[in-house]
Amino acid sequence: MSSRIAHRKMIMRLLPRNLHPGAWWGWAIGCAVVASRTTNPLLLVLLIAICWLTVVLRRGSAPWAMAFRLYALLAVFIVVLRLVFRIVFSANGSTVIIHLPVIVLPGVFSSVHLLGPVSGEALLAAGASGMQLAAMVIAIGAANALANPKRLLAAVPGALYTWGTVTVIAVSVFPQLAESVVRVHRAQQLRRTPGRGAHLIRQVALPVLADGLDRSLTLAGAMDSRGYGRSAFVRSATRNFTSFLLMVSTVAICVGAYGLLDTGRTPIWLAASMVMAGLVAGVVGLRLAGRRVVRTRYRPDKMAAPEWLTLICAVAACAGVIAVGAVQPQIAHPSFQPLAWPPVSVAAIGAVLVLVLPAFLAPPPEASSSSDETPPTNTAVADRRADVLRPRASAPVEVPA
Repeated sequence: MSSRIAHRKMIMRLLPRNLHPGAWWGWAIGCAVVASRTTNPLLLVLLIAICWLTVVLRRGSAPWAMAFRLYALLAVFIVVLRLVFRIVFSANGSTVIIHLPVIVLPGVFSSVHLLGPVSGEALLAAGASGMQLAAMVIAIGAANALANPKRLLAAVPGALYTWGTVTVIAVSVFPQLAESVVRVHRAQQLRRTPGRGAHLIRQVALPVLADGLDRSLTLAGAMDSRGYGRSAFVRSATRNFTSFLLMVSTVAICVGAYGLLDTGRTPIWLAASMVMAGLVAGVVGLRLAGRRVVRTRYRPDKMAAPEWLTLICAVAACAGVIAVGAVQPQIAHPSFQPLAWPPVSVAAIGAVLVLVLPAFLAPPPEASSSSDETPPTNTAVADRRADVLRPRASAPVEVPA
């Protein structure tokens, strides 16, 4: 009997299902923390490759999962912009690669020199700092591609439901715009109308803007019909006590975090106790504030073994990179003077490679249902009509708008 139960649990783990959105966001935050703790280009490239592989293997077919390429393009733009700024303003070094003419600004800006010799050390340092921010952007893009924003909102505690709604709406705007651009572009291709030059604004930008307005009106009506903004009756004394607890929690956590960062002056036990007291007061305040929000949850998500494994991998990677920075600072933050290949170690590579485990150990995503998809807009209807009316013959036939 026990063997059958174990076999059934193993089969359930292998079945396609979507992980808890909090697990993917925790994993993405861990990736961002790892990127913020190192400027080694090799470790940053490895981290970006891990995020890319995880998205390719574990993202679903939902509309928001297709916006990861835009985050990748934004990351490339950040790196290129950082390099351009370094070349324009200052790129001096011992290993000169390109000799550019020096431009001296007139007037009060005569002390500012533009361009000049471009060194390999300056380019490598600028590229490393740009890749650090690019890795954070890609980590956030991976979270948006892997986590369902609707399920993330359902997992938010009752006290943070209002803030969670605003955050989910703000986070899902970029994927929805990307989906609108792709859909409008596909419809223009089916109609065989060029979308370049001056026609780009009229044939692509305006439909995307209209689609965004339609989504906003639909979202406003849905939020109003579901009672958004309404809360249960709570006595004024309870409300004031909850506000007091949240304020005390915020102040205690800020003071304790400052004490932990201010090494050498503040006793660590005092700073840690302030942080713990702030966390306890915050949890109690959130529990009391959650009573004001009356809502139901249909089939709430649960944290199973794959979710905990994903979070453990994120925490282990953060701890490993912090330990490498403390023991081997020349690897976490290498010096680019003189120009040399950045050093790496097995411990640093292993600390980053821990983040790739959820890509292979997490269950495959399930196919997106019709409830996860957005309601069809005028552009989507036109796209379907154009697809249906597209001729089978080789001769071109005009498709009505």
